[in-house]
Parts: sequence; C-alpha cells; structure tokens
Amino acid sequence: MDNLVGQLAPSFSLVMENGETFESASLDGTWRIVFFYSRHNSPTCKRGCLTFKEQHDLFKSAGCSIVGIGPGTLDEQAKFRQVLGELPFPLLADPGREVGKRFQVPMHLGQFPAKSSFLIGPDNTVRYVYDWLFRPRRHVAKILGDISVVQGDN
Repeated sequence: MDNLVGQLAPSFSLVMENGETFESASLDGTWRIVFFYSRHNSPTCKRGCLTFKEQHDLFKSAGCSIVGIGPGTLDEQAKFRQVLGELPFPLLADPGREVGKRFQVPMHLGQFPAKSSFLIGPDNTVRYVYDWLFRPRRHVAKILGDISVVQGDN
C-alpha cells in the first residue's frame, strides 16, 4: 500500500445500491479520501464509517470528498447502510475485492481486508496511505491534519 504514495490512484467504477454506477473519475481534480473497511457491522468498521460521517463537514470545508468501500454484495451493503443511517458520502460494495486489490489493500489473517484509507490529491496522486486498525477516531483526525498540511503546500 505505501508504495502507492506518489503514484496515480487506481481508477474504478462500482455499482451503487440505487443501480447507478459510481465512477472515481467523477472526483478528478478534487481532494478525496477513499477508505476501505473490512466487515459489515463489525464494531470498528461501524465506528470508522460513523466517524467519517461525524467529521464530514470538516472534510467538506477542506474541499475533500469521502468515498467508502467495503467487501460483500450490494444487499449486504444496503443492510449496513441502514444500520449506519443516512450517510453524506457514497458507500460502495466491492464484491470481488477488485478495487481493494488495485489499491493493494492486504488481507488480515487471510480472511478480512485491512481497514485502509488513501488521501488523493486533485492531480490523482496518492499523497498518504493509512491503516486504521482499531482507532478510527484517531485515524480520521490524522487525515484531517494531513489534509491541512498538504493543502498548505500547494
């Protein structure tokens, strides 16, 4: 994953639960976070998604979009979205982990994709890669801090 820093972010398209296709190219020219979580309804993954939701206004004020991606089917994703409530960002299903593989998200214990996030700049370059393990709140705070640093460099 870390070897993606400085590289162009992989592009992707995933079908959303409403049947429309989300194209990562729609965010070209903008700052964005693409985060991957490992399991629907696990406490850490749930807290991670909700923390991104809670801090969405701060990301938005920094001009940064958020996209969440998880494993499993569209039906599993839809059920997880119901648990999370209304989200101000897309939460996408990656059933075959094709997008996760392109982002080099590793598997933990050979079963679960790692919980990982990628800060991507307007030029589509990956600026930072994060592994959030069991501390989603610290993880999101770190990303917000790094956004202000990299945007200050521009």
